[in-house]
Amino acid sequence: MPLAVTLLGLLLSLRISARCAAMDATITPGQALSGNDKLVSSNGKFALGFFLQTGSSKSSSHDTSTSWYLGIWYNRIPKLTPVWVANGDSPVRDPSNSELAISGDGGLVVVDRSNGSIVVWSAQTRTTMNDTVAVLRNSGNLVLRSSSDPSDVLWQSFDHPTDTFLPGAKLGWNKISGLNTHLVSRKNSADLAPGRYRVELDPSGANQYIFTASSSSTPYWSSGVWNGQYFPSIPEMAGPFVVNFTFVDNDQERYFTYNLLDETVVFHHFLDVSGRTKTFVWLEGSQDWVMTFAQPKVQCDVSAVCGPFTICDDNELRFCKCMEGFSVKSPQDWELDDRTDGCVRDTPLDCASSRSTSGLTDKFRSIACVRLPQNGYSIEAATSVDRCALTCSSNCSCTAYSYGNGGCSVWYDELLNVKQQQCDGMADSNGRNLYIRFAAREEQSRKKNTRGSLCFVALFMLATALVIWWNKRKRYSCTSNNVEGESGIVAFRFIDLHHATKNFSEKLGEGGFGSVFKGFLHGSRIIAVKRLAGAHQGEKQFRAEVSSIGLIQHINLVKLIGFCCDNDSKLLVYEHMPNRSLDLHLFSTDKILNWDTRYQIALGVARGLSYLHESCRDCIIHCDVKPQNILLTESFAPKIADFGMAKFLGRDFSRVLTTMRGTVGYLAPEWISGVPVTPKVDVYSYGMVLLEIVSGRRNSSGGYSTSSDEDVYFPVEVTHKLLDGGVESLVDLNLHGNANLKEVERVCKVACWCIQDNESDRPSMGEVVQILEGLFEPDTPPMPRLLQAIAGSSCSTSR
Repeated sequence: MPLAVTLLGLLLSLRISARCAAMDATITPGQALSGNDKLVSSNGKFALGFFLQTGSSKSSSHDTSTSWYLGIWYNRIPKLTPVWVANGDSPVRDPSNSELAISGDGGLVVVDRSNGSIVVWSAQTRTTMNDTVAVLRNSGNLVLRSSSDPSDVLWQSFDHPTDTFLPGAKLGWNKISGLNTHLVSRKNSADLAPGRYRVELDPSGANQYIFTASSSSTPYWSSGVWNGQYFPSIPEMAGPFVVNFTFVDNDQERYFTYNLLDETVVFHHFLDVSGRTKTFVWLEGSQDWVMTFAQPKVQCDVSAVCGPFTICDDNELRFCKCMEGFSVKSPQDWELDDRTDGCVRDTPLDCASSRSTSGLTDKFRSIACVRLPQNGYSIEAATSVDRCALTCSSNCSCTAYSYGNGGCSVWYDELLNVKQQQCDGMADSNGRNLYIRFAAREEQSRKKNTRGSLCFVALFMLATALVIWWNKRKRYSCTSNNVEGESGIVAFRFIDLHHATKNFSEKLGEGGFGSVFKGFLHGSRIIAVKRLAGAHQGEKQFRAEVSSIGLIQHINLVKLIGFCCDNDSKLLVYEHMPNRSLDLHLFSTDKILNWDTRYQIALGVARGLSYLHESCRDCIIHCDVKPQNILLTESFAPKIADFGMAKFLGRDFSRVLTTMRGTVGYLAPEWISGVPVTPKVDVYSYGMVLLEIVSGRRNSSGGYSTSSDEDVYFPVEVTHKLLDGGVESLVDLNLHGNANLKEVERVCKVACWCIQDNESDRPSMGEVVQILEGLFEPDTPPMPRLLQAIAGSSCSTSR
């Protein structure tokens, strides 16, 4: 008998499962979607039903360990990816006692039967029709319409999106009904309630969309006004793509939409918890989502993304960190990608406490090179740094101050949007010192703890150093004179890099000295492994790269992680640059860099070269500056790479005699004449790179002339335009005129000064940095005699 009951139960469950799978894409009056039932669109791409969102119950306003939502997701994707959620702020606990149904008045509702038949969500259609049906269309749009007239749509999910912008949906305004279709981020990665960030068409009437925080109406990012083809802040939209973009502005509506040109592509564009829109494409081969685009490009441009009393750093994987003396307010929320609660003080301030009567007073500690918070107050009466400090310290509500550029600024209460900058030891208009108030007793407590732990730390560090030294000594099989200055980098075994690169299977690029392969350390950290080819040349490049870049660290120089010289193989391990090299973006029509990005790349490369020339123990001449050797991070920050031709120049010497090296098209004239060279050969190459950044084409390719039917060598054309006017014609046509012409002229002037025949006429890289930072404007450069000979020009070289 028990066996019969078991079999009967099994058959009944199979029958129920078959019923669930066989449901049509329509819900009619009297039907209900409940439990594990799901509605599948006729093309099989989308499904509607209840799904479980797992997560930590301690970090949300409700218990997410049993949070079920009614929503739409990609039906054929094994990783659950919701694209629309009905009851985001009112999840149900038991889907078997909850249902999606058409109400008696023809509306669409989600009812929780386990809680007294409470309506947890309603489409709020206010209709009195009793012949409505709900249909899940192939586009992923859930539509409530008349059963007799398919065109009579009473409500649709496309008019009420959550965090996802599906193809065919509209983002904008209905001028008749006043409906504002916009995106709202989730609360965190476990709680699907509405979050802190919002994307919508500009309410002021401009044809652009803006990103705002829920607590502010001021945008932290905008797309720029639609120019008929794309949004200026997203020039990538103009390139070849699998998407067709449309902007509509008529008497009834104003909206932006897009459609896929290939319906087989699974495309997910959504507003992330972190306040950025991200675009993912599903790859069947790897069975995973791959991010192809994000906006804003850098995370720290999002308003208050790290919360109060934090520092945001785009160069770190964990981009948010607490200021010194502060701790994370809600660690559980940080684990779920919501860091907007920020950090709180470890020790209350003395100024506002009874301890202030005992003689303790608050102090200030500095944070160097940061973008200052925006809600500061200017104190005109404080005309020195001492007066600025006194102004803040005398007011218990003052939490921080900064003095620079002749002005004093103070802040009260919370500090938001503090971003780490790279000053590189030079004046930086964006990075200043911020002085944070902290309790004096915090410093006293730290000193006591420090004294007690110094001995332990010293012994631990000594033991660690001995272990590292011994491991390196065992692994490093090269002779002692093979590599100089390998300290601080890792000596890898060949077998480890062989496994990390999957037998060197994924090639990233190839150069004159070998090939570069993609690899993974410890299964997650992405690396780039350069495998050197050729015995003699490989040996020389190996020594040059390890000895030159192994000991230097700079934000605009690629980081050498380690090396290997086992099994007669010479390998160099670098940090991976996801956006590859600059030439792939400059000389390709499908990867267009906007002008602001190009200008920041030019400035970053200049800072890196300035560091090599002026700030290292020995002056390092790179000798092969070109777009192929400029790599780009995820946020398109530039890093100079490939030091295989680098030459060291002691500080007691001004020039060095060496064999000619470099790449045709970027070689300074002195290489050809055979005279000893200086760092100015890098300056010349940098000038040639600047011209290619402006034009988006190689200097040697034709078709630049705007004044005749003949092709003119582009550096000659630039010099003519600076002398005669009209620099706007020099800018890459793919930018469609969207460039700061003042900056274009400045870059062209710098480039033409850099490629002067006489090295003494060229600026140093430190001077180039100051010019690009806008500290002073250069004069109009003369045409170099070599270019004059190429052009056959009779222009005066002293003009």
